[in-house]
Amino acid sequence: MAFEVYKPRGEKVEKAPIVSFSKSSIVLNNVSREKLNSRHVELAYDGETKTVRIRAVDDGGMQIKKTKVFGKGFFKHFGINPRGKCEARFDEQERALYVDISNILN
Repeated sequence: MAFEVYKPRGEKVEKAPIVSFSKSSIVLNNVSREKLNSRHVELAYDGETKTVRIRAVDDGGMQIKKTKVFGKGFFKHFGINPRGKCEARFDEQERALYVDISNILN
């Protein structure tokens, strides 16, 4: 039997960084943007593990406009078509979010 622990609403649980993918953009939730702490990001893709890396950069890269990074060219370049939301893992040393998109690829 698997038990689940009840946590009352009053308990503060740290929110997770969530990244949403649409046809032409990547949307970062508030937690994701706070963790990256940058207005510019570099996008990279590992086809073997089907992981997107969103890394904060000081100069260059792609600009975060409000909550979005326009990723149509990125998707086209790698031939990927992700749709949906994924929880991201943040690496503090790299200043990067790692998003496993294997379960949302079309």
